[in-house]
Amino acid sequence: MTPDLPENLPATQAESNGSPGPSCPLCRAPDSQWWHRRKHRDYWCCPACRLVFVDADQQLSPAAEKAEYDKHRNDISDSGYRTFLTRPWRAVCDRVPTGSSGLDFGCGPGPALASMFEDAGYRVALYDLFYYPDSSVLTRHYHFICLTEVIEHLGDPAAVVTDLWRQLEAGGWLIIQTQRVRDREAFAQWRYVDDPTHIAFYSEATFAWLAEYLGAQHWELADRDVVALRK
Repeated sequence: MTPDLPENLPATQAESNGSPGPSCPLCRAPDSQWWHRRKHRDYWCCPACRLVFVDADQQLSPAAEKAEYDKHRNDISDSGYRTFLTRPWRAVCDRVPTGSSGLDFGCGPGPALASMFEDAGYRVALYDLFYYPDSSVLTRHYHFICLTEVIEHLGDPAAVVTDLWRQLEAGGWLIIQTQRVRDREAFAQWRYVDDPTHIAFYSEATFAWLAEYLGAQHWELADRDVVALRK
């Protein structure tokens, strides 16, 4: 469902001063529209690609962001965590032949998904800005790339996703797992918004825009919270 934008939006300080809304970090369209406010953060919706986002001046510093990630306890052998990762794992296994190479982008300190792929016969490189910062893996090409609970953390998703798309082999798959925006009413009650490291929120309409922008051969909702785009 495409997010709705009622005509009568509550005023923020920026609107009351007559200032335009910020530009979208995904499609770069100007003058995004105010969407919601929670815990001293404003959320804006792009009228072009429908991304809902937090502007840069209300995002965490890199140090504060990492401090939040350090609180996570995603053990590579934790059965519950591995079950959580079954959806992106299955999205790849259903589309990419065993033995293919992949990249787990934003793998975190406990790369359980990569371990699951390796157990299934895939070869997987790791990258994480804070925990596996080996940028040499970002110069290679892959048959699949996974962003599992990553894209909602990106301050410049356009640059990151475009670079990753270039790393895909022709016919390769970009697999993205993130909870999706349904509508404005649901957004106001959404616990996903409470995580201070979550700064970009995608609807089905946003992924449709992204697929067209990237020139994807095909894209689909592969599972709950999982989107698959084919190069």
